[in-house]
Amino acid sequence: MPQSFLKTVDEWYVPLAERLAKHYAVVGRTLLIGVNGSQGSGKSTLAALLTQLLVNNFGLKAIVLSIDDFYLTRQSRLSLAKRVHPLLETRGVPGTHDVSLMYETLQQLTRENREVSIPRFDKASDNRYPESEWGKVSAPFDIVIVEGWCLGTPAQTDDELHKPVNDLEASEDPDGSWRRYVNQQIEGRYQDVNQMMDVWIMLQAPSYECVYQWRLEQEQKLAASLLQGEQENRVMTATQIKRFIQHYQRLTEHSLKRLPGRVHYLFSLDTDRRIVSSDEPRPVKVSPAR
Repeated sequence: MPQSFLKTVDEWYVPLAERLAKHYAVVGRTLLIGVNGSQGSGKSTLAALLTQLLVNNFGLKAIVLSIDDFYLTRQSRLSLAKRVHPLLETRGVPGTHDVSLMYETLQQLTRENREVSIPRFDKASDNRYPESEWGKVSAPFDIVIVEGWCLGTPAQTDDELHKPVNDLEASEDPDGSWRRYVNQQIEGRYQDVNQMMDVWIMLQAPSYECVYQWRLEQEQKLAASLLQGEQENRVMTATQIKRFIQHYQRLTEHSLKRLPGRVHYLFSLDTDRRIVSSDEPRPVKVSPAR
């Protein structure tokens, strides 16, 4: 790891892991932690490092899940696209995840003496792996970390939904039916998952404008890791990325506006994704009983 990142780990992540371990010691039951951050903000790295620190430094049994592994199958999304709106074929927004499966998986990870199957999603084929290829873990866990770009995001008001926020919404969702459907999903089962979380962490991007650049960097790294013949169907162009992230713009901007005051641990990022400050907008209040 670069020296600058090791400094980030020592300065920010190790103290956070210590705090989480103390929260677990208080409750004495599975602690569920939600991590929110826009695309490319580093939430997957944060969640993985926290898990490693909790295991290695504190001897806790910890696991990390990503909302990305709970996407609906491609066939389910195609069916949804025909039934509700064509934009739902593209994975990512609320309504394109199997939230019931996610909720049940989280429940199982808190129960004793159970083998739990952890879903896996293959972004290259845009489909879920067969169940026979899912991971198997032994529950219960001391700490479960769940990361996702839309986790914890509240629903919008009717007035907020009225005006398109970009060209995608203006041209492909002129009547607002797609964004209203997405909003209805947030108000439904996504809240069931959100309410399970004991602790919320947010990586706050400086603005939505950074997300495109961060997402472009992710794609460039993916391209560099692939053989030349593999790149054609697996790597998006800059134009494709620009359109793709417009699916996320509305809720990304809404999260940046509404979530910072609601989370327990807030880390503000600069344009290079470095943590520049931290805050604790809300005190953590956890009890032994869920």
